[in-house]
Amino acid sequence: MNDTLNRLAVVLEQRKLASTENSYVASLHAKGLNKILEKVGEECTETLLAAKDCEHSEDKSELIGETADLWFHTLVMLSHLGLGPNDILSELEQRFDLSGLAEKASRQLK
Repeated sequence: MNDTLNRLAVVLEQRKLASTENSYVASLHAKGLNKILEKVGEECTETLLAAKDCEHSEDKSELIGETADLWFHTLVMLSHLGLGPNDILSELEQRFDLSGLAEKASRQLK
């Protein structure tokens, strides 16, 4: 797997402190968590609609673009909360030796 998520995380941290006039990421952070969550929700909906639209299509470019937007805004959200892609990747790695059904059941017990 490549290093794109880590490279993007570094850029997002740098842009957090940039001028809001020059950086979309800085402007999102300045508007606060609710605005960032709004963008994540918007991109999630657009991703779902793109997936539905491309189910029987050979052209997957819209779904790829919307998923990239969703991942980007999710990374902004994580950054705002002091987290990054490695936190999520570590959690996913822990789940490799656990069946999906067992993992879901363990969350319901908490």
